[in-house]
Amino acid sequence: MWYAIISEDVADSLNLRLDARPAHLQRLEQLKQQGRLLLAGPHPAIDSHDPGDAGFSGSLVVAEFDSLSDAQQWADDDPYVAAGVYQQVTVKPFKKVLP
Repeated sequence: MWYAIISEDVADSLNLRLDARPAHLQRLEQLKQQGRLLLAGPHPAIDSHDPGDAGFSGSLVVAEFDSLSDAQQWADDDPYVAAGVYQQVTVKPFKKVLP
């Protein structure tokens, strides 16, 4: 089943994100290679494709896991969690309808 992992950043998270980004992207790439990643990306803190120093306010990952607990465990192990980037992470089942 698909699960949405919705993460909210702490204030001024940009430098924390940059430090942990390679490890974070490596885990997403593994999901992609396994055919389990639907989409992933950050939420810019301002209305801009490239927010620059404004940074990001959170992230969204939609990926396939065997269960909610597996999705939660994957989210809990995210390098951004360990680095203190996220202040809150919510994991919910997701039903893909379109496209």
